[in-house]
Amino acid sequence: MTISPETKKTQKAKAATGRALRSPTNTAIPHPVLDVDFDRAEQKRRRGIDWVVFGVTAAIAVAFLVWGGVSTTTLADASSAGLAWVMTNVGWFFVLTASGFVVFVLWLAISRYGDIPLGRDDEEPEFRTVSWIAMMFSAGMGIGLMFYGVAEPLTHFVTPPPGTGAPGNDEAAATAMATTLFHWTLHPWAIYAVVGLAISYGVYRKGRFQLISAAFEPLIGERANGGWGKVIDMLAIFATLFGSAASLGLGALQISSGLQIVAGIGQTGNAVLIGIIAILTVAFVLSAVSGVAKGIQWLSNINMVLALVLALFVFVVGPTVFILNLIPTSVGSYLQELAMMSARTGAEGGDVNDWLQSWTVFYWAWWLSWTPFVGMFIARISRGRTIRQFVAGVLLVPSVVSLFWFCIFGGAAIREQQQGVDVVGDGSSEGQLFGLLEQYPLATVASVLVIILVAIFFVSGADAASIVMGSLSERGSMNPSRPTVIFWGVATGAVAAVMLLLGGSDALTGLQTITILAAVPFVIVMVLLCVSLMKDLRTDPLVVRKRYAEEAVDSAVVTGVTQHGDDFVIAVEKDPAAQ
Repeated sequence: MTISPETKKTQKAKAATGRALRSPTNTAIPHPVLDVDFDRAEQKRRRGIDWVVFGVTAAIAVAFLVWGGVSTTTLADASSAGLAWVMTNVGWFFVLTASGFVVFVLWLAISRYGDIPLGRDDEEPEFRTVSWIAMMFSAGMGIGLMFYGVAEPLTHFVTPPPGTGAPGNDEAAATAMATTLFHWTLHPWAIYAVVGLAISYGVYRKGRFQLISAAFEPLIGERANGGWGKVIDMLAIFATLFGSAASLGLGALQISSGLQIVAGIGQTGNAVLIGIIAILTVAFVLSAVSGVAKGIQWLSNINMVLALVLALFVFVVGPTVFILNLIPTSVGSYLQELAMMSARTGAEGGDVNDWLQSWTVFYWAWWLSWTPFVGMFIARISRGRTIRQFVAGVLLVPSVVSLFWFCIFGGAAIREQQQGVDVVGDGSSEGQLFGLLEQYPLATVASVLVIILVAIFFVSGADAASIVMGSLSERGSMNPSRPTVIFWGVATGAVAAVMLLLGGSDALTGLQTITILAAVPFVIVMVLLCVSLMKDLRTDPLVVRKRYAEEAVDSAVVTGVTQHGDDFVIAVEKDPAAQ
């Protein structure tokens, strides 16, 4: 049996036919097996501000700020009551969906959909693999790793999660690292991957606008461009607003703690925190509206180098051998305990419920709130990659970065604690990294470096979050207007201040409470986004073409063998019945 290969001439003719189907002189609907290009000029066209989306979200954000300014106590009480209801009735949903997203994206990667490109059939990746991985590394770093790099492993070591043994047990270090990796590796990046896949597939494969709502066209049709679409984009703005504000609050707490140590200014209050927030807000708003993208990229690259220098410093002057031993131990413990950690809910008791509120559920809500920003970022740099390449890169690269980061900083802190050094101090998470650095040479220099890193990490990330909110407010415009970006930048800083004030003496509690509440509606959006993406992928030209090919070749082979034995040729001709 022989199969005639398709000539280059035929391939070119097929491509020309696909283009002709969408040309002004041919109004025929493209055949589902053809990869037809879209109108790129239309995709880039500026569409102006959506006054419904912007007006409603801006009004609610201002109302939140007024409420927090006029009566912080009543807002705190309402937030606490709302959080209690969420943890009692919806906490399980956060736990279930986060693990569901991991299974979903891994299944996409190994399934027949894994070969689908995030672009045209013959389109090459926009960035080289090395550059793509470097940018993914950049996305995997941020204030979160700076804030929790020491605090989370050390906290879980000193006070193990409920049901994992008493403090100081032989498995405490391994459990602490496994729990930390659970919060920072596959689960968060699977959440980001869902949005990144939906946006990149819609924008680069289907020619849709860069909006969360646009990804819902397969599910709700034209309503994605109407009222329901506006609701979806408003929920995305709220999630981004409160998620960015939470990060700004964490940055302010850590910088404040660093100033106490480096500058010796003593205990600081809310006035200092709000002042730090104001300075950071002005910095990232100026960054967002300046248009100096290359300068910000240059600054971000410097920050990556500084972060690497800090990690190498702790690795070298710290317990190097202990850290090296901790890496495989942490991976093994994580894999061994993954199922148990993924299934932990409030049904195990009040202590577990409170712990989940402070850790796992807060993290899942925080990651959900960052998905519009991070999803758009990884979508932008992944054009031309296949779904399988996308999932492998998005899940594995940042997870490896997190593994080494937490083993270095968390491992060093755990080792110091084991040897009798009280790194925990007064128990505040924001000061524990500085407490660790005080045990090493050049402590003041390293502490100043941490403050610079936290500030630049936030400036280089929050400016992009402001632009994303501006883009969502202006129907997916790639370059939202300055007034819109400035408004959302200032709103982010103001919301961060209110969130910190809600926590009272424990400012971190206020950040966690509002972040969880703001993410509840968006987790439903994320689940429906998976459904919409699957509906899209089932009708992808590559998938349909493979189905056509399998059916056609199977039928042809049966007919050929029946009539001619092994001596037949498969050719393409017009079906006589279609005359």
